[in-house]
Amino acid sequence: MQLICLDNKNEIEAFLRRNSWLYLYHIGDLDDLFWNYTTWYALKDNEQIKQLALLYTQTSVPILLALFDEPDNLMEELLQSLVHLLPRQFYAHLSGNVVNVLAQKYQIQSHGVHYKMALTNTSCLQTVDTYDAVALSESDVNDLDLLYRVSYPGNWFEPHMLKTGYYYGIWRGSDLVSAVGVHVYSQQYQVAALGNFTTHPLFRGQGLGKAVCAKLCQALLQTVDYIGLNVRADNISAINCYTKLGFERIATYEEFSLKLL
Repeated sequence: MQLICLDNKNEIEAFLRRNSWLYLYHIGDLDDLFWNYTTWYALKDNEQIKQLALLYTQTSVPILLALFDEPDNLMEELLQSLVHLLPRQFYAHLSGNVVNVLAQKYQIQSHGVHYKMALTNTSCLQTVDTYDAVALSESDVNDLDLLYRVSYPGNWFEPHMLKTGYYYGIWRGSDLVSAVGVHVYSQQYQVAALGNFTTHPLFRGQGLGKAVCAKLCQALLQTVDYIGLNVRADNISAINCYTKLGFERIATYEEFSLKLL
């Protein structure tokens, strides 16, 4: 096996399309909007990709995506080969127990088990009243920041994602009380990943989150074929909401913060 740094989008996409749902975030990052912030590492055997990992560097802390869809030791081999190339500090989405490969060099903090969910039953969206949900724009960034500080502290929100046009919210008077957007969006690659979903604590239990998510998904389905999301396994209320909207769980992984010892 040989460690290779890849720069051919078509070659990378061909590998990822083996499981578009699992690799939805990876596929989205092939888009020109994200591509310059990506580094792709692969194990190759006779010019064939056997395993692949992505390092995304646009965020203040880089993110490593090292996921696989069946038990094997190839991801462990890949991480062992590239560990000397990884940043001093990064965040990671990892399948199985491959985090153990990094334990000798990094201080590791788990952020819990997460599920990947995929929108597989779009008919559920048609049963939701989305009248109050409206599109948000860059001019709403301060209201979004305020909502996230109150109801979703510590979330990952990049204001430039508002430029996609795929952030939706519900207002009560002049207050933004529920919102959802995208972490990844690519019309070219036909994928989107929901993110930054929250409702103000004083307005929960009224179905606002369900309505705003349904509205966003309805809009996204006009331009993409695959819609997915990541959610903590212990966030039962969010999982129930997504399930009612037609999402199903398709994979389990764990998130970590890593810092060089």
